[in-house]
Amino acid sequence: MTCNNNSPQLDLTLPDRCCTANTGCEFDGTLRRVKAEPIYVQKVYDAALFNLQGLRTIAGQEFKPDLGKGARIIRVLDIRCKKFFNPSDINDERNLIVRPTTTISGAEFVEDGKGNPVTVIGPDGTASEKILYADTRDCDEEGKGTPIFGTQNIEITGNVVVEIDVLFTDDCDKKCRATLSANVPIARPNTPLLLTNFFELCMPSVFNTAFLPRFTEFCNINCETRLATNSIMRDIIIDPETGEVKVNLIIALCVTCEKKIVVPVQLCVLSTGFPVLSAETAPICSTFPQLFPDQIDSKCPCRCAEEAEATEKCEE
Repeated sequence: MTCNNNSPQLDLTLPDRCCTANTGCEFDGTLRRVKAEPIYVQKVYDAALFNLQGLRTIAGQEFKPDLGKGARIIRVLDIRCKKFFNPSDINDERNLIVRPTTTISGAEFVEDGKGNPVTVIGPDGTASEKILYADTRDCDEEGKGTPIFGTQNIEITGNVVVEIDVLFTDDCDKKCRATLSANVPIARPNTPLLLTNFFELCMPSVFNTAFLPRFTEFCNINCETRLATNSIMRDIIIDPETGEVKVNLIIALCVTCEKKIVVPVQLCVLSTGFPVLSAETAPICSTFPQLFPDQIDSKCPCRCAEEAEATEKCEE
């Protein structure tokens, strides 16, 4: 909280609080170092993106800090909203979480004989992909995919953090600036906020492949907020004795979800080689082990830039 006075304001922020990353991948523009490489990855055969939104009205939410006796807000400078996450406890029920649940028509999830869908490891390192099966013979004969349909129910639980920058006057009519903050509950696990949407995806053959197609989905959420009626007089209540602040809000929850059908494949891509990072060399060791094995194909394993520029093909 700051008030106007004749003393200069001190700024304790660092001049450069952010950074840029170094991936180790560089390309100097020449194609001499570019070569075809086979990689074993998951190919996306079809995908669909959806934007959903939900609203939550909040009445009488208490904000901190208290503004003091006789305070009066004269202007709202900014209102911000962000999702709450507790890094010390991933199971904290206050963490804002999106849980999608999907049912499929025209295909079925492969099960383990006990009614549980079979899941496999996805690119995120977790068992996030379900194996799909459908009779795709009719569309296989036409060289096309088989359409499948689905219903998605999205459950939202947890809290959001709302911050309000205000300009107010204290009991001496001095103008002050403060940032009010509150951890606002959106929904609890037993009463989640529910959103529903429908989708269609195109499924490749289950017969002309070594792997059955997999279904995966992921979502992200953010929030936006405003005063319920956009009126300071109606939506912000200040206790004249204690300065306690209560606010009426409308919070919009903005959700983006993507669904994909993927299949493991081997692809040929153009590559400039492995990433090369500049390590901080310790003063004791003179050499260090490499992280990846050398190339073993029949093409020229040119190791130096001079050799790559001077040699067009391998010499036997």
